[in-house]
Amino acid sequence: MSYPLLRRLLFRLDPETAHGLAIRFLRAWPRGSAAGTDRRATDATHPLRQSLFGVDFPNPIGLAAGFDKNGEAVRAWPWMGFGFGEVGTVTPLPQAGNPRPRLFRHCDTESLQNAMGFNNAGMEVLARRLHEVYPFSLPIGINIGKNRVTSPECAEQDYRLLLSRLSELGDFFVINISSPNTPGLRDLQNRRTVTSLLQAARELTGRPVLLKISPDLEDRAAVDLGATAIEAGAAGVVVANTTTDYRLQPGAQPVGGLSGRVLRDRSRALLQCLAAELFGRTVLVSVGGIDSAAEVYRRLRAGASLTQLYSALVFHGPGLVTRIGRDLVDLLVRDGVDRVDEVIGADLPASVGRRVSAGQASSVAAASPTTPDPTEEEVR
Repeated sequence: MSYPLLRRLLFRLDPETAHGLAIRFLRAWPRGSAAGTDRRATDATHPLRQSLFGVDFPNPIGLAAGFDKNGEAVRAWPWMGFGFGEVGTVTPLPQAGNPRPRLFRHCDTESLQNAMGFNNAGMEVLARRLHEVYPFSLPIGINIGKNRVTSPECAEQDYRLLLSRLSELGDFFVINISSPNTPGLRDLQNRRTVTSLLQAARELTGRPVLLKISPDLEDRAAVDLGATAIEAGAAGVVVANTTTDYRLQPGAQPVGGLSGRVLRDRSRALLQCLAAELFGRTVLVSVGGIDSAAEVYRRLRAGASLTQLYSALVFHGPGLVTRIGRDLVDLLVRDGVDRVDEVIGADLPASVGRRVSAGQASSVAAASPTTPDPTEEEVR
């Protein structure tokens, strides 16, 4: 069945019900098939492969947190074409999240709005699932957050519990203090809390730890927060979470966060702000409004080493990721580039720092900043 036809059927259902069916389908993926479904998972010479903070990534296209909260569909990630993925957001205790309805489609802009509230089965269930698959053929990131009932003053304890319990079951962690769906969570986006959380992470795990920030921060505040995270030992910054700027979507619900195409411009602009000052000092991961190889290419050239998507899967189906990977290779060939790490940061001014640590990231070749962005037609 073609995805456009399947989408018409799924879109007759409540968005959360449709998402649950998708997870059930992917959860049924044969146990023995995952590792060999995409040669990028094992081919060390593939042009999309790179090593970042000591982790090998078969390609720079990842599954964003929120899609596979409880780690049920990990075995299907390689088949979908991903180079890595995040499970979670997971909290120490199971929680039901906010009342339904809490997930909304905006088909006119291919965007989603979610007010889920970290609904998940808790760290013990996730630990059991990850124990079944880890180590996996693709890097697994674990996105962690605090329980709703945990006060902001006690939030660090929740993150400590998660880092300790899950430390050996993933390749990297992402600290989530930027979701708009847990009251008071975004108040933790301050220098003291970020420094304390990352110091705790260094004590509890040898895995790389990244910080995910909100797109609703002012540019200067976002750059300063990213710099604080790097100084405290973060291996990277994920740019960015969902937005509460409801002006971007006519008819938006006054709850939760928007993702998808409406977030594209802000996500790209915030990446450019952080890259202008932090490129070469850390790994930047770009999320928000990514739905094509052309957009992935723009983010890479703007300074992101990795990208993630979620909303685009809803509107374009699981075949999207493989198409993006194929078209991304075509763009490298078009520009006479052998490896993807050669274009990372290529559109930044020459004065902006370049990668220097082989373990942290790959060197960036001096690609011309005047190379035009690919159009959607060029990558079809």
